[in-house]
Amino acid sequence: MCEFCMKHGEGKKWYLEAKNYSEDLLSDMRRVKFIREFFKEIPTTAEMNKGFASLDKAPGFVRRAMTRRIVRKYQKIHFGQVVPIEEIEQILGFVNSIVRVACICRYQTLGKEKRYCYGVSMGPNGGRFGEIIQDMDKSFASGPHSWGVEIVAKAEALASMKEYEKEGLCHTVWIFQAPFIGGICNCDRSDCLALKTSVTHNVPMMFRAEYVAEIQHNLCSGCRNCMRVCQFGALAYSAATKTAFIDQKHCYGCGICRSVCTKDAIVLKDRVQVPDAARRWLAGAMI
Repeated sequence: MCEFCMKHGEGKKWYLEAKNYSEDLLSDMRRVKFIREFFKEIPTTAEMNKGFASLDKAPGFVRRAMTRRIVRKYQKIHFGQVVPIEEIEQILGFVNSIVRVACICRYQTLGKEKRYCYGVSMGPNGGRFGEIIQDMDKSFASGPHSWGVEIVAKAEALASMKEYEKEGLCHTVWIFQAPFIGGICNCDRSDCLALKTSVTHNVPMMFRAEYVAEIQHNLCSGCRNCMRVCQFGALAYSAATKTAFIDQKHCYGCGICRSVCTKDAIVLKDRVQVPDAARRWLAGAMI
């Protein structure tokens, strides 16, 4: 299991522990202050690109040291994990309210509001987390021409996320100062700053899922639909066998490839049972 499972889940999947979504964690005013500052002070895409361009060019030992420092910092304040749709459904089942908000990554990269992010809470009517977001500057957190946070039903949220998979968006859960989980995002590499940082720049901002995808080649038709939605470059096509195959060293285990497979040829296996992937929780080499 990932590092957070041991720290915040007592050896179980940490993101399935209701205590990590608790309203009590938002009684800590330091966490509330952090959330407010986080949404207001996120760097622009240009600033991030400039910073990572410098890091990419740094000598290897400098890059490794800086990467470790960045990862240690963000594992304390704002880190994520890829989660398949089955476990997203479990999370939505035990939280008491869900709010849909504008994605700050898309706001930065596209300059417009796209509502791919969900705040989840154990409290009613959006909970304390929803209140914090609602109270912030509307022109940033919700967009200048929007109607703030939007309370949505569990069934509606789950249906939307299943549709996002067909667009190639993978699901991630996020902390706002460990161990509090406040958000579920739906990410792609082009517009999600954290996913781009992890995959393109090899500076992990999230754990891979507890799973790895595997293709049952006797069922695969070779349509290559799965390759179209993979955000991690883990899928390829074999001209010899006329089937797709998965490089499990690169697979994040999001499972979205299954949503476009018409033959149900793709399954998820526990990461620890796959030798090539068992110890790969972060992007690239072990940090």
